[in-house]
Amino acid sequence: MELAQLRYFVAVVEEGGFTRAASRLHVSQPGVSAQVKQLERELGQRLLDRSGRRVTPTEAGEAVLSYARAALAAVEGIRRTADEFSGLLRGRVSLGLVPGVAAGLVEVLGDFHDAYPRVEITLAEDTSERMLAALLRGELDLAVVGLGGEPPPGVSCQVVVEEPLVAAVGADDPLAAAAADGRIALAALRDRALISLPRGTGLRGVLDRACARAGFAPRVDFEAASPAVLVRLAARGLGVAVVPAGAAPEADSGLRALRITEPELTGRVALAWRTTGPPAPAALRLLSLLRETLSRGPAGPPAAGPGAAVS
Repeated sequence: MELAQLRYFVAVVEEGGFTRAASRLHVSQPGVSAQVKQLERELGQRLLDRSGRRVTPTEAGEAVLSYARAALAAVEGIRRTADEFSGLLRGRVSLGLVPGVAAGLVEVLGDFHDAYPRVEITLAEDTSERMLAALLRGELDLAVVGLGGEPPPGVSCQVVVEEPLVAAVGADDPLAAAAADGRIALAALRDRALISLPRGTGLRGVLDRACARAGFAPRVDFEAASPAVLVRLAARGLGVAVVPAGAAPEADSGLRALRITEPELTGRVALAWRTTGPPAPAALRLLSLLRETLSRGPAGPPAAGPGAAVS
């Protein structure tokens, strides 16, 4: 059994035919057909159903397919590792980010590209919940996420920003009048119209869990992906905005930022990576650089936009 046979077999399945597989692999169609037939003879099983307009795997072919892909991925991993030790690091790294963080990482990503120009970096913005799921599926290599609780099994995190959550209310709101020391209990938000980040974000997870433990469901009338927009909605009198302290309104905004206590709510942003499966060398190198850079604290890249990192 040769790697070329496995590569041709996988290509035929993915392309649905020998001609398209040959075009993708830049080889002749008879060569692809001959190699796949040789693989079938060696295994003693018919792997492909050639009777229809589209070539499809047989039951045996479906069973073999995952192993063939794993073997090809393992060989590619060996090559990448060898390249790393030769100083020829290459490959692709997929990095997920909560909205508002990308601008703060431009310098570190630029430095990484200068050092490893053969590595392709793809960036994607999404909610923390979906990015953690994408990490586990292998669709992302790394992610900067907001944590609403503990990370799922199979994911490790390094917390890089941690800040209290505040309620942004109008200066003439009864909540502000009752909070002489600038603090309010979470229970004071019961039945109030709230403005919050969407479900699936770290901040929303913190709010929902805390309210559930306090015995009520938060009444969220408005949602937006940016803490700055939440504050602007509160300034229009549309409700109480729950935002990180870093996104607290300016003194001349007509709003007051009241620290939420009993319990005190805290938003956290973390660098997350998958701990299962062999990591790609390029992803490991970027992870090391990000951990070093982001560990410098809130003054570092995550603070690109006020409170954005706890999305």
